[in-house]
Amino acid sequence: MYETNFHKAATAQEAAALLNTSEDGKILAGGQTLIPTMKQRLADPTDVIDLSGAADLRGITIAGDQVTIGAMTPHAEVAGHAALAALCPSICKLAANIGDPAVRHRGTIGGSLANNDPAADYPAAALALNARIHTTSREIAADDFFEGMFTTALEEDEIITAISFTAPAKGGYGKFPNPASRYAMAGVFVAKSADGSVRVAVTGASEDGVYRHDGLEAALSADWSASAVDGVEISSDGLLSDLHGNAEYRANLIKVMAKRALG
Repeated sequence: MYETNFHKAATAQEAAALLNTSEDGKILAGGQTLIPTMKQRLADPTDVIDLSGAADLRGITIAGDQVTIGAMTPHAEVAGHAALAALCPSICKLAANIGDPAVRHRGTIGGSLANNDPAADYPAAALALNARIHTTSREIAADDFFEGMFTTALEEDEIITAISFTAPAKGGYGKFPNPASRYAMAGVFVAKSADGSVRVAVTGASEDGVYRHDGLEAALSADWSASAVDGVEISSDGLLSDLHGNAEYRANLIKVMAKRALG
């Protein structure tokens, strides 16, 4: 490691102020990305601002069908929240299958969304659930938040404080994990709202990160069933191709995971 200034913020606004005044500050949420990156000397921040002491960034609030999850809420808490599981079991299932127990007890929903790893799970949930991303300065619709691999609409001095969404009438998440990393080689989150509109988000498969699949949305809007997926063409254009699987393999995984998400 190397010299850096460490700060432990008591609130989200204090963290934002520290970030704004630092030369090259980085936010430390669960540390699942920042710490390994620093160890590999791929990041050399002048300041590390720890959010673990910011109590205003933790917790899950449910009001009717409205859900708000604090940015520093760990995956394990989302996975094990009984009231949330009764209202939106799909997001609890997603959280329960992120990484391993150590990752689930340290990693946070805000950190995952801010990093926008192309194989992360939460971006698919946020996009399919039409979530709102709350920050220290504004609210951003999920459709406007994700801007490509490891890229979001966040400004340099902006910190995610919470994610909120309306629980869907129906929903599910299907994931094919890499057996070593547990990251998604393809993950599909499907959500049907009370008015019948359908959103489908795909993670792990695209060169540009998480995205909505128009063909699957149209098919499931007409017929919310696994059989409806059979008639959808999943193009391999723009999909990842690497030692774990080529683009055609991932295209097939998207269709299979969509079916699993439904049922």
